[in-house]
Formats: sequence, C-alpha cells, structure tokens
Amino acid sequence: MNKMNKKGLLLVISGPSGVGKGTVLAKYKENAPQMKMSVSATTRNPRPGEEHGREYYFVTKEQFEKAAVSGEMLEYASYSGNFYGTPKKAVYDKLNEGFDVVLEIEIQGAMQIKNKCPEAVLIFILPPSYEELENRLLKRQTETPEAVEKRMETAKKELLAARNYDYVIVNDDIEKAAEKLNYIIEGARCLSSQNQNILESIEKSIK
Repeated sequence: MNKMNKKGLLLVISGPSGVGKGTVLAKYKENAPQMKMSVSATTRNPRPGEEHGREYYFVTKEQFEKAAVSGEMLEYASYSGNFYGTPKKAVYDKLNEGFDVVLEIEIQGAMQIKNKCPEAVLIFILPPSYEELENRLLKRQTETPEAVEKRMETAKKELLAARNYDYVIVNDDIEKAAEKLNYIIEGARCLSSQNQNILESIEKSIK
C-alpha cells in the first residue's frame, strides 16, 4: 500500500481489442502490489469457470437498474443486450485504503468517469499501427475473418477517441509499454491534486 495512508490513484485503461491491454497491465502489476483491478457488475450469465466477485459481480437486471438509478455505479453501459458497470463503493473503499484501482473499460464508460471523477487518470493503449492491430487479431486464430473485420470496424471508432485521454502508450513492446505505464503512474502521484494533504499541512504551518 502507499505510504502515509495516502489515497490511491484512480486509473482508467482503454484500447481496442487485440492491443494487449491485459498483458501490459499484468507485466506492470508484477512489481506493483499496490494496484488492484476493479471488478465490474454485469447482468449477463456467468461463463464456465467464472466466479461471482472474481471476474464479475453477476446481478439481475432489476438489481443493476436499481443500483444505477441510486447512483451506486461510477459508470455503466449496455453491450449485446447486457449491462456492465463499475460499483462505486468497492472502488472508493480500495482507494481510501491506499490502493491504486484500475478500471479496464470501454470508451463510453471512460468518458463517464472523466466527467464524474476529475482526479481519474485516463490512459489509452495504442497499437503501433492500424495494420498491426489487424495482424495481431488474425494471429490469434480464435475468431473468423468476419468477426475480426467487425472488431476492426469497432477499433476505428475507439482509436479516434484516444485524443480524449490524458496519456497514450504505444504497445510495440510489452516491457517498454509497462515501463511507460509506470512512468505515467509515478508522475501522477506528483500532481498537486494528488497531494492536497501535504499542501494543506504546509499552508497551515506558514499561516
């Protein structure tokens, strides 16, 4: 955890499918025990091997809608007929304990966080090129060419939204991308907005 019981950083990570967001985060997390991944809530059914509270909080549509209306969700959106969202309390409990919390979410949710939480640090993971992103998706060999084409159409819209983020990281090398992520996070810790307690303490002693 962070020293002096400082509040953790709220980090939002986005990027198109196949860009390697999860791999970059996993590499960074090897040396960052203070980082916690946010667990989203969803109305979709669990897949084989998934557990409530680990991959997702699995809830009913009624439960989700009630939480959204009452302001218990930091952000939420609908995909393929199901709702996905970030429970507010779980995130702020971890932040107040000094942990950095990462939300790996889509553009729509990220923009909601940007509006509601000005302290959040938004980071977009970019591919070296649009063509390289397509090559990575094809090399997976987990989807049909038609499905890959559909993902690439979605990626076009996502990549055009990258300008709305605070930072961008080009993932042309996992080690280097994770190192850049570390630089961004360490820099964010030095922002005046993240150090209000010490600033207020010094200001009081001066007066």
